[in-house]
Amino acid sequence: MDKLNFGENYVQEGVDKISYFAENKNLVWHFIGPLQSNKTRLVAEHFAWCHTIDRLKIAQRLSDQRPTTLPPLNVLIQINISDENSKSGISLTELDGLAAQISILPGIKLRGLMAIPAPENDYNKQVEVLEKMHQAFKQLQNQYPDIDTLSMGMTGDMEAAIACGSTLVRIGTAIFGARDYANK
Repeated sequence: MDKLNFGENYVQEGVDKISYFAENKNLVWHFIGPLQSNKTRLVAEHFAWCHTIDRLKIAQRLSDQRPTTLPPLNVLIQINISDENSKSGISLTELDGLAAQISILPGIKLRGLMAIPAPENDYNKQVEVLEKMHQAFKQLQNQYPDIDTLSMGMTGDMEAAIACGSTLVRIGTAIFGARDYANK
């Protein structure tokens, strides 16, 4: 059976789900939410992927806290491609420096990039922004041959993201419906 990939935005909810489904070895868990320093140990110990690396401090903590009994944690650098104040991530100008620092950490493995562009209904405008990510991804691949993951695209822009080279889309809303935050 192929692996089933699940993303989780909240560390503790993810850890609870991972524990609940621990006997199912076909599940691969991705942490896709903002990560605070005080939550890195839980991500390092329980998840296979972290998509939201935006500073060296978080990467170092994940590397240091990753159990040696587990393979390195797969990580993606989060790019704030639309330069939104409300979103995490680094600018494209910071990418080379952070990638160089992360790539040498032993407990994590740099696998690529992640972005959440500003909401946009116009397909051509979606492509314009997502293509910038694709170009940055290609440049990173030239420097680091193991780079293989471009995580961009959600329910509202997945077609444009796939057209622009996304290798991983986050489509929980399309599958499970909109999250009811009142019942969280």
